[in-house]
Amino acid sequence: MNTIHKGFIVLLLLGTAYSGSVYAERIKDLASIEGVRSNQLVGYGLVVGLATSGDKTTFTGQSLRSMLARLGLTLPPGIDPKSKNIAAVAIQAELPAFAKPGQAIDVTVSSIGDAKSLRGGSLLMSPLKGADGQVYAIAQGSLVVSGLSASGQDGSSITVNNPSVGRIPNGATVERTVNTSFSEGDALIFNLHTSDFTTANRMAESINNVLGANTAKAIDATSVRVNAPIDPNQKVSFASVVENIMLSPDDAPARIIVNSRTGTVVINGKVKVQPAAVSHGSLTVTISENPQVSQPNALSQGQTKVTPKSNLKIEEEKKRMFLFNPGVSLDEIVQAVNNVGAAPSDLVAILEALKSAGALRAELIVI
Repeated sequence: MNTIHKGFIVLLLLGTAYSGSVYAERIKDLASIEGVRSNQLVGYGLVVGLATSGDKTTFTGQSLRSMLARLGLTLPPGIDPKSKNIAAVAIQAELPAFAKPGQAIDVTVSSIGDAKSLRGGSLLMSPLKGADGQVYAIAQGSLVVSGLSASGQDGSSITVNNPSVGRIPNGATVERTVNTSFSEGDALIFNLHTSDFTTANRMAESINNVLGANTAKAIDATSVRVNAPIDPNQKVSFASVVENIMLSPDDAPARIIVNSRTGTVVINGKVKVQPAAVSHGSLTVTISENPQVSQPNALSQGQTKVTPKSNLKIEEEKKRMFLFNPGVSLDEIVQAVNNVGAAPSDLVAILEALKSAGALRAELIVI
């Protein structure tokens, strides 16, 4: 790994030591079983017990009034229960696949009003719903907030991390099971995390080598269909065997990723450059002001004045050109760019110019 221009650019050399995929991975690290997925849950609730750091919004008072009404306490009409000790929050959770009623899951609580901090608060019982509007979990508990906010009487303040977001470990109890298609049918579909025809074909071949011919069949660049037992118990054991089969995934296509905001450039080991000469350099003009004091002679009745004086300096880099030989490797690309001291914007310009000239055998992606 090389660093260009005092660490402003990071080049991650991926797979330069390999001419092909000589390493093996488990199927469970490359693919997931169709239908076996988590589900997103969301809810709305109130956090109470805050040290005067809660909301001042109208809808928080309305939520408090509704909650008290459900508990049998009716507030007089026209009274807005403005309390600085409560905050309206949005609740998020992820319901794992095969989660059963009674199991606990973690929840994240985020303020949706103008509360300054949720530290020290407790979430009251709140339903969590899925995309179908059904309640799948109930959340309640004390928040763990890593952020901290403090302010002084003179208006000065300091904030560490984010005090308006907290978590409740095991803060929700699952109330409903999500049906999956795992136990249905006589086959399992394995979907690759990254689509690739070669990897899908290798996965099918590896499964057939272990479990017998015609057990697996590649459907497309993402999916591989594997014949499986109908009995659920046998299907679980069968899935365990399949997901631990090893295979060598194919290399990713030649690709360069450029992050224009951070100046980070990631180049994988398949990138090649055709014969090309690149000229790089910059002209630096420095202007400095050095004012002079004009002092008149004695008895001349003159006035002391400041006269401007500008110093002009022009510098031009000498190392401005490097040559790429046919089929140059990634190490040579990085070495050549390092030698000319390219800044992030310069490197991006060089790569774009090589791509336009047809000398860069890679996909250039700028994000």
